[in-house]
Amino acid sequence: MELSKNFDHSTAEQKWYQHWLDKNYFHSEPDSREPYTVVIPPPNVTGVLHMGHCLNNTIQDILVRRARMLGKNACWVPGTDHASIATEAKVVQMLRERGIAKSSLSREDFLKYAWEWKEKYGGIILQQLKKMGCSLDWERTSFTMNPDYYESVINVFIDLYNKGFIYRGKRMINWDVKAKTALSDEEVIRKETQQKLYHLQYKLDVPGDEYIVIATVRPETIMGDTAICVHPDDERYKYLHGKFAFVPLINRRIPIITDEYVTMEFGTGALKVTPAHDLNDNQLGQKHNLEVIDIFNEDGTLNAEAQIYVGEDRFEARKKIAKELEEKGFLIKTEDYTSEVGYSERTDAVVEPRLSLQWWVDMKKISGPALASRNG
Repeated sequence: MELSKNFDHSTAEQKWYQHWLDKNYFHSEPDSREPYTVVIPPPNVTGVLHMGHCLNNTIQDILVRRARMLGKNACWVPGTDHASIATEAKVVQMLRERGIAKSSLSREDFLKYAWEWKEKYGGIILQQLKKMGCSLDWERTSFTMNPDYYESVINVFIDLYNKGFIYRGKRMINWDVKAKTALSDEEVIRKETQQKLYHLQYKLDVPGDEYIVIATVRPETIMGDTAICVHPDDERYKYLHGKFAFVPLINRRIPIITDEYVTMEFGTGALKVTPAHDLNDNQLGQKHNLEVIDIFNEDGTLNAEAQIYVGEDRFEARKKIAKELEEKGFLIKTEDYTSEVGYSERTDAVVEPRLSLQWWVDMKKISGPALASRNG
């Protein structure tokens, strides 16, 4: 037999890995030996494995193989994760490339494409793990949307709810208008963004033709204003304490309130308060018992509560509102302004602060037993 002068690692790896599989060396059943089980952190089916996965799985493989050599009953459980929102974005992109709009599909039809994506990329991931020589128990391969797995998650969810560890509440969240989903703080990418600072006149409800000037980067949200806030020690506005003003374009009468939260030196020292569309404004609204008016649909278009430009995208509405404010004398000046803006890590859409009914974990309650055990 002629030997190659170079070592052909691909042939050797394929031969011996197949030998391990044929001999069922990686499979485990419960017995009298000490168990040693690792459940793989399931990689998302949104793509293929990267170097981080390679490092992570190499470490797991070393630990599992060492456990086997020590005589333990080692079981390394493989699987993949559905990563529903991120996968949806990938599936929608695939459909777009095929000339198909998601909106034209029924739920069942869309799911067929989603499962097609899962079978393609989920299969690639599992093959990559085999190429790496990972000693996984392939008979136990799982997917996080498999019926038994899904039912287990629902059962645990219900159990946590019954124990009072999780609850539902309306809170201000990061909202992705493109993916139409809530985002964690870690999924919001802060970017320095060039914007415009609009100085607007709000007519005062006092004798004479008086106005209070407010600077904002979001004129499209003025229809959700329910108050104007000034610092209680600001001499410029002390005569307005307890008075009212009118929101430009829609003429809503709103109170002028005082709070030390306002920075006298920033802008004009007067702040428009929009409790439904800003986290800090929402906290002010709760503190002063202000009305909450949500003017946006979940896709970032204006709804009927806005009264004007209903159905318009928020950024298109910004341009049109700024133009109308200027035409009607409410816009006195515009200046360039740079600030950090949050973008969705998933879709790169500008994140919209939004009030939403979400599920929350009571961390104080759920961590109680662990803390008690540690302190004990």
